[in-house]
Amino acid sequence: MSLKINLNPKRIIKWILLGLLGVLLLAFFIRVATWEDAYYREKEGSERATTTVIEEDEELDETEPTEAEVVEYTVAADRPRYLSIAKLGIVNSRVLPMSVNNKGALSTPNNIFDVGWYIASGKPGQGGTMVIDGHNGGPHVYGVFKRLPELVKGDVIVIERGDGAIFEYTVVENSQIPLDDADKYMSTKALSSPERGKESLTLITCSGEWSDTRGTYLSRQFVRAVLAE
Repeated sequence: MSLKINLNPKRIIKWILLGLLGVLLLAFFIRVATWEDAYYREKEGSERATTTVIEEDEELDETEPTEAEVVEYTVAADRPRYLSIAKLGIVNSRVLPMSVNNKGALSTPNNIFDVGWYIASGKPGQGGTMVIDGHNGGPHVYGVFKRLPELVKGDVIVIERGDGAIFEYTVVENSQIPLDDADKYMSTKALSSPERGKESLTLITCSGEWSDTRGTYLSRQFVRAVLAE
């Protein structure tokens, strides 16, 4: 008694094609995994670029610090402690050390009356460019840098260091930059001095119109100043 096997050529071709597709997909995923591993090994320890100037915080503290809280605030001797701008009515705003968040954006203090010093930037009296950011306001109250656009060339910004030393910076320029251009401005100008060889200070805040769609203001304000002679 013979056993007859009925083979369907179309079905055979179908299974061959599926097998080839499986092999190709497996090879693809192996290649991607190998490339990704090599990429992260290469980037291990490298610095992440700061690609966004300021990111809005969802919850802000609108409670103005008490006089005692301001007086009791201390930092290391070589770090900025207070910021004052007489023209804008800013007196001894606490300068908090800040870094970047997991999106590469500059962090800002939770309290809208404090300002943030980017720890990777310069320190007062040590050359380089010091970068300080702050809020223009919260949901109900104006923030420390609400009036920042009012500064003009020649206005004075005062930084008090942790050891009590006072440094005065004279405003050189004040620019409102569209949000989409702010990253480029940050990397090409805001992190450097507007006058070659001079220590400088850059203040940053949000400005312009609010966008519900993007959840932020549509411009960034950059004030650049140099250490007074």
